[in-house]
Amino acid sequence: MDAADLDLRRVVVPTGAGPLVVHAGRRSGSPVATILLHGAAGSWRTWGPLIAASDGVRLPLSDVVAIDLPGWGETPGPVPEPAEIAVSVAAVARALGYPRWRVVGHSLGGVIALDIAARFPRETVAVGVISPSGAGARAIARHPLRNAPRLPWLAGMVVAMKVLRGLGPLASPLLRLLRRTGALRRLARPLFRHPQNIDRSVTDDLADEIRPSAFLSAAHLSRAHDDGVWRRIVCPVRSVRGEHDVFVAERDAREWERLMRDFDDRVLDDSGHFAHVEQPVETLRALREVWAADRVPAFRVHGERPRAPLARRAGFRGDARS
Repeated sequence: MDAADLDLRRVVVPTGAGPLVVHAGRRSGSPVATILLHGAAGSWRTWGPLIAASDGVRLPLSDVVAIDLPGWGETPGPVPEPAEIAVSVAAVARALGYPRWRVVGHSLGGVIALDIAARFPRETVAVGVISPSGAGARAIARHPLRNAPRLPWLAGMVVAMKVLRGLGPLASPLLRLLRRTGALRRLARPLFRHPQNIDRSVTDDLADEIRPSAFLSAAHLSRAHDDGVWRRIVCPVRSVRGEHDVFVAERDAREWERLMRDFDDRVLDDSGHFAHVEQPVETLRALREVWAADRVPAFRVHGERPRAPLARRAGFRGDARS
């Protein structure tokens, strides 16, 4: 989906983790950004179906800041630790003139979204997570074979990524071949409840974003993640996951409810790991409180005034390319 069709423009924002490529737009005058963070093997394009669907159900997403995380999309690697990414994402929002934000993350992006809320409680008005990577995923990252019974499909993906990384330069032509022959759609079955209904462009994007080194680096860095920091979160957290998601452990949601004071989890009965692609309207409605959270900011810092756009000061580059 073209960025211009979604009323977004491409900008590059320098941060402590390196330059981040961002697709931003749909300004409403609100001081609250809608930050969208994709998962591993994804890019900002993952959010295209959700943004497009929002215009048809009277829940139009505004003030969108859709980020290509380091190592994916157009943002170069290496992949930094989640805490470093969290600081850089906040820097992006501020550079674009937003003193506050709601943040929505998918899979790995869900972990980063929660880290942002824990690190910046005053600025984060709400969090939405879609199939966030939990303790089950981190157990697989530590010992994929030993813990395979917990999430066998995820363990298989980790092994597959190691094989692809071992192939080196041969991995890219292999993935292109799988895409041309249609085999990639069949291999994507664990990701979606109904892979036959997924637009070819979506699986093509997935093929482009299967980056074994980035995936394994993110998995390695996540192994020691301390979920306890999420106790600092004070804003509402709303979670959505597909009933047929083979990458999220059932017990993870119970642990998140214990850690976070305002947490709600909803399960969509006809989705896999990509609920926002398979059921975008249902996902939008499940996260309704997240989209509306800018009405009353959770905190108001004494003496704080809305900050003017920092684009020129931050020195980011913008163009119309999608």
